[in-house]
Amino acid sequence: MKYYCFLLLCSLLYSCYEAERNCKDFQTGSFEFSSISSKGDTLKTFFTRTKNLEIDYFDNKIDSSYVNWVSECECILKKVSPKNSSEKKAIQMKILSTFNDEYIFEYSYVGDSENTNRGKAKKISDTIVEK
Repeated sequence: MKYYCFLLLCSLLYSCYEAERNCKDFQTGSFEFSSISSKGDTLKTFFTRTKNLEIDYFDNKIDSSYVNWVSECECILKKVSPKNSSEKKAIQMKILSTFNDEYIFEYSYVGDSENTNRGKAKKISDTIVEK
């Protein structure tokens, strides 16, 4: 009986837990994103974001996307000047959780929820920092 009471208590506590999401704090500013390549290299991307525009700096290249926030925690990114058909596809990005100056997000091409990826970005400034 004690075991069942313990399980009930645990499930009630677990169901009350919700990840912190202060998404508005991460809609604008300057950010850093790190990922690991298939070769094991650490790749760093620096980006700035206003309410309407995101500018990415990666591998000595600059790329810009329009930002359309569809909710407080979700936006659609569309390249300003796509160079091929793949770059014409919009990307859906959703902030899953926030903590201090970092957020965890998932992203995929719009309409392709089976190929969703996750990442973590760190906010380095509330203002737009030029790279």
